[in-house]
Amino acid sequence: MSASRTEILAGLSLSLSGPFERQGREAHDGVRLWVEHVEHAGGLKVAPHGPRRPLRLIALDDASSAARAQDNVQRLLVEHQVDVLLGPYSSGLTLAVAPLAAAQGKLLWNHGGASDALLERGWRHVVSVPAPASAYFRDLPGLVKERDPRARLASIVYRSSGTFADAVRHGTQEAAHAAGFQVIRATPFHTPIQDARALLAEALTPTPDLLIGAGAFQDDVALARARAALATSGTVAFVAAGVDAFYDEVGAGAEGIVGPSQWEPAVYEHPAIGPASSWLCAEFLARFRYAPGYIAAQAYATGIVIAECIARAATLEDDALLRVAQGLETSTLYGGFRLDPESLRQIGHRILLVQWHGGRRVLLRR
Repeated sequence: MSASRTEILAGLSLSLSGPFERQGREAHDGVRLWVEHVEHAGGLKVAPHGPRRPLRLIALDDASSAARAQDNVQRLLVEHQVDVLLGPYSSGLTLAVAPLAAAQGKLLWNHGGASDALLERGWRHVVSVPAPASAYFRDLPGLVKERDPRARLASIVYRSSGTFADAVRHGTQEAAHAAGFQVIRATPFHTPIQDARALLAEALTPTPDLLIGAGAFQDDVALARARAALATSGTVAFVAAGVDAFYDEVGAGAEGIVGPSQWEPAVYEHPAIGPASSWLCAEFLARFRYAPGYIAAQAYATGIVIAECIARAATLEDDALLRVAQGLETSTLYGGFRLDPESLRQIGHRILLVQWHGGRRVLLRR
């Protein structure tokens, strides 16, 4: 940062085109709304007795490409010398840019990468707001056993490439073992799925009490469509089933399917810091003409956490901000925020379970 610069620069590389365009644009809108909210308040509070400082966002399109994201982050760090660096959307892109931030001693405020690999690399500069992928279905095996103590067989189909789906698989297997499932099958697949019906028929033989799918969004859609054509029983869950776009794609075939949800607005109406979910829903809809999903909520909430850490640290220095983040226990419209001080794993935010009924997501357990 230039010593004479008064404005605070926030840098962001996001997928405004390419396969992650839908998610990238929603995350961009969430960050933009946070920046506008800060500006409406007169800027960010840094020094306790000093004036608020203006905040400006520099957002670059990474076109859903890891190489492009790396180029963007290098520009943000070296050319623009941003004070605050927010991560991209997707675990893969976040993993691609994290080493660049580490090399510059810059905190990476992660709103869009849930892979546990971000924790396993030993990086001490990634502050994550979302819960990790291994937690997505941790509560589901226990819930299934509560409803049917005889349940014994769980089957998991998961994308073989990348780190996100494997983290979901690993966390679910651990939870199923802990819940008392006696047989746990895990079947990897290549994306995009070539024959979803054949893959699912393999996973359903013999019929499991719990079937879980973890792939790219379109993989889960293909599996859900195949599932509608096959005779299944027991509980069926897909990662993609936690978002509205899943029902838009699958329609009535989504009925009864369980999904993980990072954010259900009605649950978070009394946060400790920042506005409530109802405010975000109304403001976001008025500003961008569509309802926010969890991607927008976690992006906006990341901004709230950043502002809180800056105010408490009374500086923009990354080491000081990290120390504050390590000790911060609070809640935003997105839910709880608390980091394990050793691993930096997000342990304050809970993954909720939802199930599709009558075209609506119904919360299974608070």
